[in-house]
Amino acid sequence: MFALCALVAFEALAVTTVMPSVARELDGVSLYALSFGAPLASGVVGMVAAGAWSDRRGPAVPLLASLTLFTLGLVVCGTAPTMEILVAGRVVQGLGGGALTVGLYVLVGAIFPAQLQPAVFASFAAAWVLPSLFGPALAAAVAHAVGWRWVFLGATALAAAAASLVAPSLRGLAAPAPGEVTPARSRLAWAAVGGVAVLVVELVGSARGAVALVAVVALGAVLAALRRLLPPGALVARRGLPAVIATRGLMSASFFCAEAYIVFVLQDHWGLSAGRAGLALTGVGVVWAAASQVQSRLGERLSHVAAMSAGTGLLAGGTVGLVVVVGAAAHPALAVAAYVVAGAGMGLGYPRTSVAMLAASTERDRGFNSSALSVADSLGGALALSASGIAFAASERAGADPFLSVFVLAVALGVLAALAAARTGQDRSGHSRSGQAGQAGQISTGSVC
Repeated sequence: MFALCALVAFEALAVTTVMPSVARELDGVSLYALSFGAPLASGVVGMVAAGAWSDRRGPAVPLLASLTLFTLGLVVCGTAPTMEILVAGRVVQGLGGGALTVGLYVLVGAIFPAQLQPAVFASFAAAWVLPSLFGPALAAAVAHAVGWRWVFLGATALAAAAASLVAPSLRGLAAPAPGEVTPARSRLAWAAVGGVAVLVVELVGSARGAVALVAVVALGAVLAALRRLLPPGALVARRGLPAVIATRGLMSASFFCAEAYIVFVLQDHWGLSAGRAGLALTGVGVVWAAASQVQSRLGERLSHVAAMSAGTGLLAGGTVGLVVVVGAAAHPALAVAAYVVAGAGMGLGYPRTSVAMLAASTERDRGFNSSALSVADSLGGALALSASGIAFAASERAGADPFLSVFVLAVALGVLAALAAARTGQDRSGHSRSGQAGQAGQISTGSVC
Protein backbone atom coordinates (compact mmCIF):
# COMPACT_ATOMS: atom_id res chain seq x y z
CA MET A 1 0.00 0.00 0.00
CA PHE A 2 2.92 2.31 0.70
CA ALA A 3 4.23 1.64 -2.80
CA LEU A 4 0.82 2.39 -4.31
CA CYS A 5 0.67 5.72 -2.49
CA ALA A 6 4.20 6.55 -3.62
CA LEU A 7 3.15 5.79 -7.22
CA VAL A 8 0.14 8.10 -6.96
CA ALA A 9 2.32 10.80 -5.40
CA PHE A 10 5.04 10.64 -8.04
CA GLU A 11 2.58 10.66 -10.91
CA ALA A 12 0.62 13.61 -9.51
CA LEU A 13 3.68 15.75 -8.81
CA ALA A 14 5.45 14.84 -12.03
CA VAL A 15 2.45 15.59 -14.23
CA THR A 16 1.80 18.91 -12.48
CA THR A 17 5.43 19.86 -13.14
CA VAL A 18 5.44 19.12 -16.88
CA MET A 19 1.82 19.91 -17.82
CA PRO A 20 2.44 23.59 -18.72
CA SER A 21 5.08 22.44 -21.21
CA VAL A 22 2.80 19.68 -22.51
CA ALA A 23 -0.08 22.11 -23.05
CA ARG A 24 2.14 24.54 -24.97
CA GLU A 25 3.73 21.82 -27.15
CA LEU A 26 0.37 20.25 -28.03
CA ASP A 27 -1.25 23.69 -28.52
CA GLY A 28 -3.75 22.89 -25.80
CA VAL A 29 -3.55 25.65 -23.20
CA SER A 30 -7.33 26.04 -23.50
CA LEU A 31 -7.64 22.44 -22.21
CA TYR A 32 -5.10 22.90 -19.41
CA ALA A 33 -7.66 22.93 -16.56
CA LEU A 34 -9.53 20.03 -18.19
CA SER A 35 -6.37 17.90 -18.14
CA PHE A 36 -6.52 18.06 -14.34
CA GLY A 37 -10.29 18.02 -13.96
CA ALA A 38 -10.88 15.07 -16.32
CA PRO A 39 -9.26 12.39 -14.12
CA LEU A 40 -11.05 13.75 -11.06
CA ALA A 41 -14.39 13.60 -12.85
CA SER A 42 -13.93 10.12 -14.30
CA GLY A 43 -12.51 8.97 -10.99
CA VAL A 44 -15.97 9.29 -9.48
CA VAL A 45 -17.19 6.40 -11.63
CA GLY A 46 -14.21 4.31 -10.57
CA MET A 47 -14.83 5.16 -6.92
CA VAL A 48 -18.48 4.16 -6.96
CA ALA A 49 -17.76 0.96 -8.90
CA ALA A 50 -14.93 -0.01 -6.56
CA GLY A 51 -17.01 0.78 -3.48
CA ALA A 52 -19.92 -1.42 -4.56
CA TRP A 53 -17.56 -4.15 -5.80
CA SER A 54 -15.64 -4.12 -2.52
CA ASP A 55 -18.80 -4.34 -0.44
CA ARG A 56 -19.77 -7.48 -2.35
CA ARG A 57 -16.46 -9.23 -3.07
CA GLY A 58 -13.75 -7.51 -1.02
CA PRO A 59 -11.04 -5.10 -2.21
CA ALA A 60 -8.61 -7.51 -3.91
CA VAL A 61 -9.95 -7.64 -7.46
CA PRO A 62 -10.98 -3.95 -7.56
CA LEU A 63 -7.45 -2.95 -6.54
CA LEU A 64 -5.81 -4.97 -9.30
CA ALA A 65 -8.35 -3.79 -11.88
CA SER A 66 -7.74 -0.18 -10.86
CA LEU A 67 -3.99 -0.56 -11.36
CA THR A 68 -4.58 -1.95 -14.85
CA LEU A 69 -6.75 1.02 -15.85
CA PHE A 70 -4.33 3.49 -14.27
CA THR A 71 -1.43 2.03 -16.28
CA LEU A 72 -3.44 2.02 -19.51
CA GLY A 73 -4.20 5.70 -19.01
CA LEU A 74 -0.50 6.46 -18.56
CA VAL A 75 0.28 4.73 -21.85
CA VAL A 76 -2.40 6.72 -23.71
CA CYS A 77 -1.10 9.99 -22.26
CA GLY A 78 2.50 9.13 -23.06
CA THR A 79 1.72 8.42 -26.71
CA ALA A 80 -0.91 11.15 -27.27
CA PRO A 81 -0.39 13.14 -30.50
CA THR A 82 -2.86 15.87 -29.48
CA MET A 83 -4.08 17.49 -26.27
CA GLU A 84 -7.54 16.03 -26.84
CA ILE A 85 -6.19 12.46 -26.81
CA LEU A 86 -4.06 13.24 -23.77
CA VAL A 87 -7.21 14.37 -21.94
CA ALA A 88 -8.87 11.10 -22.99
CA GLY A 89 -5.94 9.22 -21.48
CA ARG A 90 -6.36 11.23 -18.30
CA VAL A 91 -10.00 10.10 -18.20
CA VAL A 92 -8.92 6.44 -18.30
CA GLN A 93 -6.23 7.15 -15.74
CA GLY A 94 -8.83 8.76 -13.48
CA LEU A 95 -11.06 5.68 -13.62
CA GLY A 96 -8.21 3.60 -12.25
CA GLY A 97 -7.02 6.20 -9.77
CA GLY A 98 -10.47 6.67 -8.26
CA ALA A 99 -10.98 2.95 -7.81
CA LEU A 100 -7.50 2.64 -6.33
CA THR A 101 -8.25 5.21 -3.62
CA VAL A 102 -11.41 3.46 -2.49
CA GLY A 103 -9.72 0.06 -2.59
CA LEU A 104 -7.01 1.29 -0.23
CA TYR A 105 -9.55 2.75 2.19
CA VAL A 106 -11.50 -0.49 2.28
CA LEU A 107 -8.32 -2.53 2.68
CA VAL A 108 -7.24 -0.49 5.70
CA GLY A 109 -10.64 -0.90 7.34
CA ALA A 110 -10.78 -4.63 6.57
CA ILE A 111 -7.28 -5.64 7.69
CA PHE A 112 -6.04 -3.26 10.37
CA PRO A 113 -7.65 -2.82 13.80
CA ALA A 114 -8.57 0.72 14.86
CA GLN A 115 -5.51 1.15 17.09
CA LEU A 116 -3.16 0.49 14.13
CA GLN A 117 -4.94 2.66 11.57
CA PRO A 118 -3.13 5.88 12.61
CA ALA A 119 0.22 4.26 11.84
CA VAL A 120 -1.04 3.03 8.47
CA PHE A 121 -2.38 6.44 7.49
CA ALA A 122 0.83 8.08 8.70
CA SER A 123 2.78 5.76 6.39
CA PHE A 124 0.58 6.90 3.52
CA ALA A 125 1.59 10.50 4.24
CA ALA A 126 5.24 9.45 4.44
CA ALA A 127 4.88 7.89 0.98
CA TRP A 128 4.63 11.42 -0.41
CA VAL A 129 7.92 12.62 1.06
CA LEU A 130 10.42 11.09 -1.37
CA PRO A 131 8.29 11.83 -4.47
CA SER A 132 7.97 15.41 -3.18
CA LEU A 133 11.73 15.73 -2.78
CA PHE A 134 12.73 14.19 -6.09
CA GLY A 135 9.57 13.88 -8.23
CA PRO A 136 9.33 17.43 -9.66
CA ALA A 137 13.08 17.67 -10.31
CA LEU A 138 13.19 14.18 -11.84
CA ALA A 139 10.17 14.94 -14.03
CA ALA A 140 11.75 18.17 -15.25
CA ALA A 141 15.05 16.38 -15.96
CA VAL A 142 13.35 13.54 -17.84
CA ALA A 143 11.29 15.99 -19.88
CA HIS A 144 14.42 17.96 -20.76
CA ALA A 145 16.54 14.90 -21.61
CA VAL A 146 14.15 12.58 -23.47
CA GLY A 147 10.83 14.43 -23.61
CA TRP A 148 7.75 14.80 -21.42
CA ARG A 149 6.19 11.60 -22.81
CA TRP A 150 8.57 9.50 -20.73
CA VAL A 151 7.24 11.12 -17.57
CA PHE A 152 4.02 9.21 -18.26
CA LEU A 153 5.54 6.09 -19.81
CA GLY A 154 8.20 5.75 -17.11
CA ALA A 155 5.52 5.72 -14.42
CA THR A 156 4.16 2.47 -15.86
CA ALA A 157 7.23 0.69 -14.47
CA LEU A 158 6.38 2.01 -11.01
CA ALA A 159 2.81 0.75 -11.40
CA ALA A 160 4.02 -2.73 -12.32
CA ALA A 161 6.38 -2.80 -9.33
CA ALA A 162 3.63 -1.70 -6.94
CA ALA A 163 1.25 -4.34 -8.31
CA SER A 164 3.83 -7.09 -7.82
CA LEU A 165 4.22 -6.06 -4.17
CA VAL A 166 0.57 -5.83 -3.22
CA ALA A 167 -0.80 -8.81 -5.18
CA PRO A 168 0.59 -11.57 -2.89
CA SER A 169 -0.93 -9.90 0.17
CA LEU A 170 -4.39 -9.94 -1.39
CA ARG A 171 -4.52 -13.70 -1.89
CA GLY A 172 -7.03 -15.38 0.33
CA LEU A 173 -8.53 -12.12 1.57
CA ALA A 174 -12.03 -13.04 2.67
CA ALA A 175 -15.07 -11.43 1.08
CA PRO A 176 -17.27 -9.38 3.44
CA ALA A 177 -20.20 -11.03 5.20
CA PRO A 178 -23.40 -10.91 3.16
CA GLY A 179 -25.70 -8.05 4.04
CA GLU A 180 -27.70 -5.19 2.61
CA VAL A 181 -25.66 -3.02 0.26
CA THR A 182 -26.42 0.03 -1.78
CA PRO A 183 -27.73 -0.72 -5.31
CA ALA A 184 -24.72 -0.39 -7.57
CA ARG A 185 -26.41 0.34 -10.90
CA SER A 186 -28.18 3.51 -9.83
CA ARG A 187 -25.04 4.85 -8.13
CA LEU A 188 -22.93 4.06 -11.17
CA ALA A 189 -25.44 5.85 -13.39
CA TRP A 190 -25.39 8.95 -11.18
CA ALA A 191 -21.60 8.82 -10.98
CA ALA A 192 -21.44 8.83 -14.79
CA VAL A 193 -23.92 11.73 -14.93
CA GLY A 194 -21.88 13.72 -12.43
CA GLY A 195 -18.56 13.06 -14.15
CA VAL A 196 -19.84 13.93 -17.63
CA ALA A 197 -21.67 17.01 -16.36
CA VAL A 198 -18.50 18.38 -14.75
CA LEU A 199 -16.66 18.04 -18.06
CA VAL A 200 -19.52 19.78 -19.88
CA VAL A 201 -19.33 22.68 -17.43
CA GLU A 202 -15.63 23.08 -18.27
CA LEU A 203 -16.07 22.74 -22.04
CA VAL A 204 -18.99 25.15 -22.54
CA GLY A 205 -18.93 27.21 -19.37
CA SER A 206 -16.97 30.06 -20.93
CA ALA A 207 -19.23 30.23 -23.99
CA ARG A 208 -21.69 33.05 -24.52
CA GLY A 209 -25.38 33.16 -25.37
CA ALA A 210 -27.63 30.11 -25.45
CA VAL A 211 -24.70 27.70 -25.23
CA ALA A 212 -23.95 29.00 -21.74
CA LEU A 213 -27.33 27.67 -20.62
CA VAL A 214 -26.00 24.17 -21.23
CA ALA A 215 -23.40 24.79 -18.53
CA VAL A 216 -26.15 25.82 -16.11
CA VAL A 217 -28.06 22.61 -16.83
CA ALA A 218 -24.85 20.60 -16.41
CA LEU A 219 -24.19 22.26 -13.06
CA GLY A 220 -27.66 21.24 -11.94
CA ALA A 221 -26.91 17.67 -13.02
CA VAL A 222 -23.72 17.68 -10.91
CA LEU A 223 -25.66 18.76 -7.83
CA ALA A 224 -28.35 16.15 -8.48
CA ALA A 225 -25.68 13.45 -8.78
CA LEU A 226 -24.01 14.55 -5.55
CA ARG A 227 -27.31 14.32 -3.67
CA ARG A 228 -27.51 10.65 -4.59
CA LEU A 229 -23.84 9.77 -4.15
CA LEU A 230 -23.26 11.40 -0.75
CA PRO A 231 -24.91 10.84 2.64
CA PRO A 232 -28.02 12.96 3.26
CA GLY A 233 -27.16 16.46 4.37
CA ALA A 234 -23.64 16.56 2.93
CA LEU A 235 -24.45 19.35 0.48
CA VAL A 236 -25.58 21.60 3.34
CA ALA A 237 -22.87 20.43 5.77
CA ARG A 238 -25.27 18.91 8.28
CA ARG A 239 -23.54 18.28 11.59
CA GLY A 240 -21.62 15.02 11.93
CA LEU A 241 -20.35 12.88 9.10
CA PRO A 242 -22.16 14.88 6.37
CA ALA A 243 -20.19 17.99 7.41
CA VAL A 244 -16.96 15.96 7.45
CA ILE A 245 -17.60 14.89 3.86
CA ALA A 246 -18.47 18.48 2.87
CA THR A 247 -15.23 19.68 4.47
CA ARG A 248 -13.26 17.10 2.50
CA GLY A 249 -14.81 18.18 -0.79
CA LEU A 250 -14.32 21.90 -0.19
CA MET A 251 -10.72 21.48 1.00
CA SER A 252 -9.90 19.54 -2.15
CA ALA A 253 -11.68 22.10 -4.32
CA SER A 254 -9.70 25.00 -2.86
CA PHE A 255 -6.34 23.26 -2.89
CA PHE A 256 -6.67 21.82 -6.40
CA CYS A 257 -7.24 25.34 -7.76
CA ALA A 258 -3.95 26.43 -6.24
CA GLU A 259 -2.06 23.25 -7.10
CA ALA A 260 -3.06 23.14 -10.77
CA TYR A 261 -1.85 26.70 -11.42
CA ILE A 262 1.07 27.24 -9.05
CA VAL A 263 3.75 25.89 -11.43
CA PHE A 264 2.05 27.62 -14.36
CA VAL A 265 2.00 31.04 -12.66
CA LEU A 266 5.62 30.73 -11.50
CA GLN A 267 6.67 30.08 -15.09
CA ASP A 268 4.38 32.68 -16.66
CA HIS A 269 4.84 35.60 -14.24
CA TRP A 270 8.41 35.09 -13.09
CA GLY A 271 9.95 33.05 -15.92
CA LEU A 272 11.08 30.17 -13.72
CA SER A 273 12.09 26.86 -15.31
CA ALA A 274 9.93 23.77 -14.78
CA GLY A 275 12.49 22.39 -12.33
CA ARG A 276 12.66 25.55 -10.21
CA ALA A 277 8.89 26.04 -10.27
CA GLY A 278 8.45 22.41 -9.24
CA LEU A 279 10.20 23.17 -5.96
CA ALA A 280 6.86 24.54 -4.80
CA LEU A 281 5.44 21.02 -5.07
CA THR A 282 8.43 19.67 -3.15
CA GLY A 283 7.85 22.10 -0.32
CA VAL A 284 4.17 21.31 -0.08
CA GLY A 285 4.74 17.55 -0.10
CA VAL A 286 7.21 17.72 2.78
CA VAL A 287 5.15 20.19 4.83
CA TRP A 288 1.91 18.27 4.22
CA ALA A 289 3.51 15.06 5.50
CA ALA A 290 5.07 16.85 8.49
CA ALA A 291 1.76 18.49 9.46
CA SER A 292 0.03 15.13 9.16
CA GLN A 293 2.55 13.59 11.53
CA VAL A 294 2.07 16.45 14.00
CA GLN A 295 -1.69 16.09 14.17
CA SER A 296 -1.32 12.32 14.46
CA ARG A 297 1.03 12.60 17.43
CA LEU A 298 -1.19 15.17 19.16
CA GLY A 299 -4.03 12.65 19.09
CA GLU A 300 -6.91 13.52 21.41
CA ARG A 301 -5.12 16.64 22.66
CA LEU A 302 -6.18 18.20 19.36
CA SER A 303 -9.88 17.58 18.82
CA HIS A 304 -11.12 16.59 15.39
CA VAL A 305 -13.14 19.79 15.00
CA ALA A 306 -10.10 21.84 16.01
CA ALA A 307 -7.82 19.98 13.61
CA MET A 308 -10.13 20.46 10.64
CA SER A 309 -10.88 24.07 11.58
CA ALA A 310 -7.18 24.89 11.92
CA GLY A 311 -6.42 23.08 8.67
CA THR A 312 -9.08 24.90 6.68
CA GLY A 313 -7.97 28.19 8.25
CA LEU A 314 -4.41 27.68 7.08
CA LEU A 315 -5.67 26.63 3.65
CA ALA A 316 -7.73 29.80 3.29
CA GLY A 317 -4.86 31.91 4.63
CA GLY A 318 -2.38 30.39 2.20
CA THR A 319 -4.60 31.05 -0.80
CA VAL A 320 -5.16 34.63 0.38
CA GLY A 321 -1.38 34.95 0.39
CA LEU A 322 -1.25 33.75 -3.21
CA VAL A 323 -3.75 36.41 -4.23
CA VAL A 324 -1.72 39.13 -2.54
CA VAL A 325 1.64 37.99 -3.96
CA VAL A 326 0.37 37.51 -7.53
CA GLY A 327 -1.57 40.77 -7.43
CA ALA A 328 1.44 42.72 -6.16
CA ALA A 329 3.94 40.89 -8.44
CA ALA A 330 6.10 40.26 -5.36
CA HIS A 331 9.03 37.86 -5.15
CA PRO A 332 8.19 34.31 -6.35
CA ALA A 333 9.52 32.85 -3.08
CA LEU A 334 6.57 34.50 -1.33
CA ALA A 335 4.15 32.76 -3.69
CA VAL A 336 5.79 29.43 -2.90
CA ALA A 337 5.64 30.20 0.83
CA ALA A 338 1.92 31.00 0.65
CA TYR A 339 1.28 27.76 -1.24
CA VAL A 340 3.26 25.81 1.38
CA VAL A 341 1.07 27.32 4.15
CA ALA A 342 -1.99 26.01 2.29
CA GLY A 343 -0.31 22.59 2.11
CA ALA A 344 0.28 22.64 5.86
CA GLY A 345 -3.43 23.20 6.31
CA MET A 346 -4.17 20.16 4.17
CA GLY A 347 -1.79 18.03 6.20
CA LEU A 348 -3.41 19.14 9.44
CA GLY A 349 -7.09 18.89 8.53
CA TYR A 350 -7.44 16.52 5.57
CA PRO A 351 -6.46 13.25 7.37
CA ARG A 352 -9.22 13.51 9.97
CA THR A 353 -11.91 13.24 7.31
CA SER A 354 -10.74 9.77 6.26
CA VAL A 355 -10.51 8.20 9.69
CA ALA A 356 -13.79 9.80 10.75
CA MET A 357 -15.48 8.07 7.84
CA LEU A 358 -13.96 4.70 8.74
CA ALA A 359 -15.02 5.02 12.35
CA ALA A 360 -18.61 5.70 11.28
CA SER A 361 -18.71 2.66 8.98
CA THR A 362 -19.50 -1.02 9.36
CA GLU A 363 -18.21 -3.90 7.26
CA ARG A 364 -21.38 -3.75 5.15
CA ASP A 365 -21.18 -0.07 4.23
CA ARG A 366 -17.46 0.63 4.40
CA GLY A 367 -17.24 0.64 0.62
CA PHE A 368 -20.21 3.02 0.25
CA ASN A 369 -18.87 5.49 2.78
CA SER A 370 -15.35 5.28 1.35
CA SER A 371 -16.64 6.01 -2.12
CA ALA A 372 -18.82 8.85 -0.80
CA LEU A 373 -15.82 10.54 0.79
CA SER A 374 -13.75 10.06 -2.35
CA VAL A 375 -16.61 11.28 -4.57
CA ALA A 376 -16.80 14.51 -2.56
CA ASP A 377 -13.04 14.80 -2.87
CA SER A 378 -12.91 14.27 -6.64
CA LEU A 379 -16.12 15.94 -7.80
CA GLY A 380 -15.39 18.90 -5.55
CA GLY A 381 -11.93 19.24 -7.08
CA ALA A 382 -13.15 18.61 -10.63
CA LEU A 383 -15.96 21.15 -10.35
CA ALA A 384 -13.56 23.72 -8.90
CA LEU A 385 -11.09 23.12 -11.74
CA SER A 386 -13.89 23.53 -14.28
CA ALA A 387 -14.83 26.82 -12.61
CA SER A 388 -11.18 27.87 -12.59
CA GLY A 389 -10.92 27.19 -16.32
CA ILE A 390 -13.98 29.34 -16.94
CA ALA A 391 -12.61 32.13 -14.73
CA PHE A 392 -9.21 31.90 -16.45
CA ALA A 393 -10.72 32.25 -19.94
CA ALA A 394 -13.10 35.05 -18.92
CA SER A 395 -10.29 37.03 -17.28
CA GLU A 396 -8.08 36.69 -20.35
CA ARG A 397 -10.89 38.03 -22.55
CA ALA A 398 -11.37 40.95 -20.19
CA GLY A 399 -7.65 41.75 -20.13
CA ALA A 400 -7.33 40.90 -16.42
CA ASP A 401 -4.81 38.63 -14.74
CA PRO A 402 -6.30 35.12 -15.22
CA PHE A 403 -4.19 33.58 -12.45
CA LEU A 404 -5.46 36.12 -9.96
CA SER A 405 -9.06 35.15 -10.67
CA VAL A 406 -8.24 31.47 -10.12
CA PHE A 407 -6.63 32.13 -6.75
CA VAL A 408 -9.56 34.33 -5.66
CA LEU A 409 -11.81 31.36 -6.39
CA ALA A 410 -9.54 29.18 -4.24
CA VAL A 411 -9.89 31.65 -1.37
CA ALA A 412 -13.69 31.54 -1.56
CA LEU A 413 -13.70 27.75 -1.47
CA GLY A 414 -11.25 27.74 1.44
CA VAL A 415 -13.58 30.00 3.46
CA LEU A 416 -16.51 27.67 2.77
CA ALA A 417 -14.36 24.73 3.89
CA ALA A 418 -13.67 26.52 7.19
CA LEU A 419 -17.39 27.08 7.74
CA ALA A 420 -18.12 23.40 7.08
CA ALA A 421 -15.29 22.29 9.38
CA ALA A 422 -16.91 24.12 12.27
CA ARG A 423 -19.90 21.78 11.92
CA THR A 424 -17.99 18.49 11.93
CA GLY A 425 -18.69 17.77 15.59
CA GLN A 426 -21.54 15.67 16.91
CA ASP A 427 -25.11 16.46 16.01
CA ARG A 428 -27.66 17.56 18.60
CA SER A 429 -28.38 14.01 19.66
CA GLY A 430 -24.70 13.62 20.58
CA HIS A 431 -23.86 11.17 17.80
CA SER A 432 -22.04 11.32 14.52
CA ARG A 433 -24.13 10.47 11.50
CA SER A 434 -23.35 8.09 8.67
CA GLY A 435 -24.95 8.07 5.25
CA GLN A 436 -25.71 4.34 5.60
CA ALA A 437 -25.95 2.06 8.59
CA GLY A 438 -22.58 3.12 9.96
CA GLN A 439 -22.12 3.52 13.68
CA ALA A 440 -20.21 6.30 15.42
CA GLY A 441 -17.03 5.35 17.21
CA GLN A 442 -13.69 6.57 18.46
CA ILE A 443 -11.91 8.41 15.66
CA SER A 444 -8.18 7.92 15.30
CA THR A 445 -5.84 10.30 13.52
CA GLY A 446 -3.63 9.78 10.51
CA SER A 447 -3.28 10.63 6.87
CA VAL A 448 -4.24 9.22 3.51
CA CYS A 449 -2.49 9.03 0.17
